[in-house]
Amino acid sequence: MSDTALQAPARQKSLLPGAATILAISLYGWAILTVEQDWEVASLLGLALVAVLASWKTGFGTQIKTSWADHEMTLNGGAMLGAIAVALALWDQHFPLLMLTTTLLYFIASLGLNIQFGYTGMVNFAGAAFFGAGAYTAAVLGTQPWMPSLLILLAGGIVSMILSMALVYPIVRTAGHYSAVVTIAFGVLFKTFLEVNEILGGPQGLMVDSMKLFGWDFNNAPTIFGDDTSFYLNYTLFTIVLAAVIFCLVRRLERSWLGLHMDAVRLDETAAACFGISVHRTKILAFLSGNLILGIAGAVYGMMISFIAPTSFTFADSLLMVSIVLLGGMGSPWGGALAAAIVVLLPEKLQILQEYRFLLFSCLVILVLLFRPEGLLPRQIRNYFPGWSNGK
Repeated sequence: MSDTALQAPARQKSLLPGAATILAISLYGWAILTVEQDWEVASLLGLALVAVLASWKTGFGTQIKTSWADHEMTLNGGAMLGAIAVALALWDQHFPLLMLTTTLLYFIASLGLNIQFGYTGMVNFAGAAFFGAGAYTAAVLGTQPWMPSLLILLAGGIVSMILSMALVYPIVRTAGHYSAVVTIAFGVLFKTFLEVNEILGGPQGLMVDSMKLFGWDFNNAPTIFGDDTSFYLNYTLFTIVLAAVIFCLVRRLERSWLGLHMDAVRLDETAAACFGISVHRTKILAFLSGNLILGIAGAVYGMMISFIAPTSFTFADSLLMVSIVLLGGMGSPWGGALAAAIVVLLPEKLQILQEYRFLLFSCLVILVLLFRPEGLLPRQIRNYFPGWSNGK
């Protein structure tokens, strides 16, 4: 019997741990989004902790990691289908769909920040400002009936990129805490500008028109088998597709020679320059592309909630985005998905934590930095060809 014939059953077997994980997470996601009582949420959190410890003790976690490395494209597609299944299962429930969509948008934002933090080592504490720039762009351009919604999303990202150019020179000329101060100052200035600018609604904010795609208004609830669904289902399904597209683009960027340059700059700028890598160009690319993604996510967010104000994009919101990157693991896309779910869902589901959410996130970040500095789902070794290894 040939080696290929022997390897086929082994490869099929290695797919099972990843597929089982997707099924379990989908069911768990549906459960955590639908329960309302604090004791039910606490029980589900305890169940998740037991499952993680059991997978660690039994070695199942290693099998999942191997399965995902061998069948990355298949399992990524399965994860997308799992998210769609959860959204359809919640078809008529407004609040769970809103939470799911918000989690996905913060996941998209973490992908942009990961290009800066995880790949290039750049510090950006103004994520909420660029997120808000996309939302305000959607509010302004949404008043133009001739403007397609998809073009508005792209415009939101482009406006964020244009605003980023004001920080390009100080960002590439500084590093570490000096760079952090520059982005913090920009975030404060952005919020102040919105509050004093009456054209943009001042402190009262602006209404944002809904998304319209192929003649369909997303604020109209679709009908399934004669029953009305939640209009949030439109945004949830669209955001799942958008997250999948951006996820694929970010992964391609990571595996390209541009991603290799970013890793080199993060590890040692002097050594990277010695090998002919333009440090400044690499940083500029990472900063602009990351903020482009933040702007697109912000535009979708503005259309979904229909109203925005300066208080929606504060420095505290930027810290939440940074905490998602740190909790999940810098440079780890799926880590951002897990951390976004923790940051968005946990305070909403456990109302007792609502007033102490920033304290909770601060403690979580400190614990992660002390005991697991690589994050909850660390970034794996660079893999140019998923599913290829010696002997396959």
